[in-house]
Amino acid sequence: MANPIATLQRTAAEYQKMSKKDQKRYITDLILNNALYILMLAFCIYTAIQRPNFLSMGSLGNLIVQVAAYLPMALGIAGCIVLTGTDLSAGRAVGLTAAITGAFLQRIDYANKMLTFLPEVTPFWMFVTLLSVVAIGAVIGLINGFFVAKFSLHPFIVTLSTQLITYGIILWFFDFNNGAPIGGLDEIYRNFLGTPMFYMGNTPVPLYVLYAVLLTALMWFIWNKTVFGKNMFAVGSNGEAAKVSGVNVFLTTMLVHTLAGAMYGYSGFVEGFRSGSIAAGTGANYECDAIAACVIGGVSFVGGTGKISGIIMGVFVLRIIFIALTMLGVSSSSLYIIKGAIILCACALDMRKYLVKK
Repeated sequence: MANPIATLQRTAAEYQKMSKKDQKRYITDLILNNALYILMLAFCIYTAIQRPNFLSMGSLGNLIVQVAAYLPMALGIAGCIVLTGTDLSAGRAVGLTAAITGAFLQRIDYANKMLTFLPEVTPFWMFVTLLSVVAIGAVIGLINGFFVAKFSLHPFIVTLSTQLITYGIILWFFDFNNGAPIGGLDEIYRNFLGTPMFYMGNTPVPLYVLYAVLLTALMWFIWNKTVFGKNMFAVGSNGEAAKVSGVNVFLTTMLVHTLAGAMYGYSGFVEGFRSGSIAAGTGANYECDAIAACVIGGVSFVGGTGKISGIIMGVFVLRIIFIALTMLGVSSSSLYIIKGAIILCACALDMRKYLVKK
């Protein structure tokens, strides 16, 4: 691992050798390339001044809990972005798997139990449900990957189509419950995800934070230590060159989308617990947050670029912003405007970096 102090010294030495014009261009590029981080840091400082509890242990605990909930989905969609694509179906996939999780894991004595023929919830049944929703998410991703790889369709079109299809299935599923939200979740399920490991201030840090850490470690291993990970970056950088080099582009594309779908399935399993009462709108627009976090974290839409550490940082930054905005009393409707602006600015800066390199 490179010594950061040595790197700074080397950069400073190179800077001193530049002409005045090059030094000015270097500073301008540095500011523009990191504009989002600079603005976010300034915003966080302002929030801390206005709301001192923003920096409290409880607030930090809340941040960690939120990051753990949204990180798996971002890790999944990041692979699609590495392939120069995206996945608009991610949020609805989370909504569908959350609804199935809720229906399968309701208490046996719940008055409005949706699927009355299901057995009493046991640890074994809960793990069957977890595997089932992960498999359902993987199938959604597999369908996306097949149409992208087989017919060379743009991921935007494919995932927009599966988004609408999945939402239709969600509405059909809730018709069995007369459109009512799914509640009455069993204690075994809630304890599996929500049992506090420790407290930060008055904020409990639940078990699903640990599961998110383990999933992140697994994704890091897949991206950095497997042939599949290397092939993914090769296809994202230049699909034709990767194909000539012997990479199975079709299989790699299929696997990337399938893995993404599996992560959405797990996210739905967690979201069912977090929401407590799962409605037809659960998961709507979640893909926007995931895409924004990935782009902020350096996963480029031009393909072949991205790091797990960057995705983690992107999710942290985005959740910090939303927590700060909530503390400042910004309305929920304004959050959508801010989300859109962040995505637009992040993509513009990402494209600028690409054009400068090119």
